[in-house]
Amino acid sequence: MSITAQLRDSVGLPGGGALVHGFALDSRGGGACRVLLGDGRELAVHDLDELFAGERAPSAVFPLPWPGWDRGVHSVSPDGTFAVFSGQRAVRAVGRGGETLWEYRHACWGPAIGHPHTGDEQEVCPGNEHGSCRVSEDGRFVWAHVVVEPADDEWEERWVVLDARDGRELARLPLDSAASGSHQLSHPDGVHMGLCIGMGQDGVLLHWARQDGGELTGWDLNEGMDRILMDVHEGHPGFLTVEHSGWNLQVHALDGTVLAEMSPESADDEDPPRWDYGCGFVDAGTVIASTTDSAEEPEQARHWLLDARTLEIRGAVAYPRGPVDGYVRPLGDGTWLTWDDKSGTLNRWAATTL
Repeated sequence: MSITAQLRDSVGLPGGGALVHGFALDSRGGGACRVLLGDGRELAVHDLDELFAGERAPSAVFPLPWPGWDRGVHSVSPDGTFAVFSGQRAVRAVGRGGETLWEYRHACWGPAIGHPHTGDEQEVCPGNEHGSCRVSEDGRFVWAHVVVEPADDEWEERWVVLDARDGRELARLPLDSAASGSHQLSHPDGVHMGLCIGMGQDGVLLHWARQDGGELTGWDLNEGMDRILMDVHEGHPGFLTVEHSGWNLQVHALDGTVLAEMSPESADDEDPPRWDYGCGFVDAGTVIASTTDSAEEPEQARHWLLDARTLEIRGAVAYPRGPVDGYVRPLGDGTWLTWDDKSGTLNRWAATTL
């Protein structure tokens, strides 16, 4: 079955590919989608609807604390009054005027244990490893994935909860990980936070936690070390994951229970397609996912709509001007984004009938 996509909006946007491929799109339950675009010197915050309407002026601009550091996953408070940056040796909160509000120091993400530092705050050590941070839905807390000073030459990472007012550590959860990178998703229920840690060839770790007073209650889905946290939705009680190699999608309850699972449809059992990392909730009842192209059959690269409860495949998406490959980024409001790297165009779509 083919489901026709309708083009809702289109805009030429330098750097717009980051909205589909990276972590530049910041959406929160019940609020507008915000775009976080960095140019190496500052982080500009835009409203997605305003960008599509032609408004290029950002609603806020935050200077990057460490211009040479181009990794880490950062976060902006729900009210847009401050940003929190995940650095190589610190988590730092910055106000809209560019002032440092607080800083939480931690060990260096550089993988060489015990390597020296010059004392220059702008020094960037070798290595691509990084953490992430996320401001809670109510703006009161900052959840940060950090590395701590090693004990007995053992690498140690933690998930910490900080007071958003002053950066004080309120709770911590030790992690048995050696991250290449991480990202976090706050559940729209305002209570739970998810942390996904990529460890390269060593697999993926997925943790959920909630703060109970001064303690963190955490649980994980790490038996197979292969689930990537992809999306949450305010109208859905759980979350969506994809298997690391793309063999299946799963919908989970918040405790990790698998509610539904789906592998991509295959027309050739000898060369089955796989899901790629572009998937999520179009709305509370619909998931969109894409299959990767095959070396033998590149036409297998396409986008699919699935039932969000059962993951039953409803059909492939047919675009009016021909196939659109690459990742998709659903917005949760019934629409999704694609990026045309040839024209530098960001497009927003909706299905004619879901």
